[in-house]
Amino acid sequence: MSTRDIVHIALFAALTAALGLFPPITLPLTGVPITAQSMGLMLAGSIIGARRGALSQVLLLVLVAVGFPLLAGGRGGIGVFAGPTAGFLLAWPVGAFVVGWLFERYWGRLTIVSALPILAFGGIVVVYAIGVPGISLATGLPLPQALVGSLPFIPGDLVKVGLTALIALTVRRSYPLIAARS
Repeated sequence: MSTRDIVHIALFAALTAALGLFPPITLPLTGVPITAQSMGLMLAGSIIGARRGALSQVLLLVLVAVGFPLLAGGRGGIGVFAGPTAGFLLAWPVGAFVVGWLFERYWGRLTIVSALPILAFGGIVVVYAIGVPGISLATGLPLPQALVGSLPFIPGDLVKVGLTALIALTVRRSYPLIAARS
């Protein structure tokens, strides 16, 4: 791993943390806040690739686990991995990896329109597939009820997918060396 790789990993961990500065809106049924941080995993995977994108999210989660208040609302510490958001947090590296892998695989053919389903799959479907069962386990809600309680997040996530597509394709085309060693 080169110094450039380490810098990119740290940069996207910091970007994801910075997206947590927007005040969270916590939904009453699930206890999971609406934040901008899920956009960080999509940006990481789409711009710096699967491996480095996933590692950026792992780095962020390690920093959170040791107590840095890097999650929305200034949350941090090992306790967040026992609450309703734990599944979503653990899904961030997986989602970043999936987004990055698909972006790497289809890079020569990507347009904003074709990037949208990739980002929606890795940034929403994959993350929810891990996060919703996490809500169910942490809260005792039946899985269907946890899923229904998560549905209000979808419109905001779709906005994040659109923004990420615009940002990622612009950055990757403007700075091809960032993604060249994905």
